[in-house]
Amino acid sequence: MPQVPWTILNLIRWTDERFRREGLSTPRLDAEVLLAETLGVDRVGLYTHFDQPLRPEELARFKKLIQRRLQREPVAYIIGSREFWSLTFKVTPDVLIPRPETEILVAEALKVVSAPARTGRNFRILEIGTGSGAISIALAKECPSALLVATDLSAEALAIAQENASRLGVGERIQFLQGDLFTPLEKESTFELIITNPPYIAEDDFPSLPPEVRGYEPRLALDGGKDGLAFFRRILPNVAGFLSPGGWFLAEIGAGQEEKIRQIAEGNPELACGDYVPDLSGIKRVFKVRKK
Repeated sequence: MPQVPWTILNLIRWTDERFRREGLSTPRLDAEVLLAETLGVDRVGLYTHFDQPLRPEELARFKKLIQRRLQREPVAYIIGSREFWSLTFKVTPDVLIPRPETEILVAEALKVVSAPARTGRNFRILEIGTGSGAISIALAKECPSALLVATDLSAEALAIAQENASRLGVGERIQFLQGDLFTPLEKESTFELIITNPPYIAEDDFPSLPPEVRGYEPRLALDGGKDGLAFFRRILPNVAGFLSPGGWFLAEIGAGQEEKIRQIAEGNPELACGDYVPDLSGIKRVFKVRKK
């Protein structure tokens, strides 16, 4: 960092250029978010005080954040939060960082919940692998009469999810359980909707992931086995037993996985033909299938 007084605007420009040279994908945004975090303001506040110089202690804090980002630590982990569905979630390296494309999964879930035959007060939703709790919490905020259960293998992730749910005002409406797939559930539990953003990265694809992902995010939430489909081979043969008649299973999937996942689902005679929902890039991002 240059050893002269630096204004907010000059620091943004300098950091933007430094991040560009390192090949970061969103250099200006990263610079603004980290500087806003340093100063305790929002990004708009940076530009309403663009000529304000930083104090030495502020500059020292900002320098440390820059160094962490240059080591490819995700911005969300550096500042400890990420926005999803217009809500702010606490995130740590114990949980996957919520992605914008996962909002498509939430939007599809809301279509299921709001269907005329599905608007009763006892509508039950199960999320498997809740992580930060982003999906369940978003659904709880949008569907005040729904009953939600959210599971995860990781006790650390569940602690983050519970903290997020409490802070966002839905802690009393989501039951958090630790365990694998359906093992933590009570016997004969059934749901109108089962939803998940599971691990679906193929083993051979890990070396090509961005360093922010492969070096920092929890492998447990990403690793889908040899071809990325291990989770689906485990859940689809059994999911109908936990769905009410006509209930839906919705899952985020990886690019190019749709036909193999459909084939796995077709092996369960209790499930109807599956369908897909594309993201804004045209990639089939959500797999959906209904119990007959």
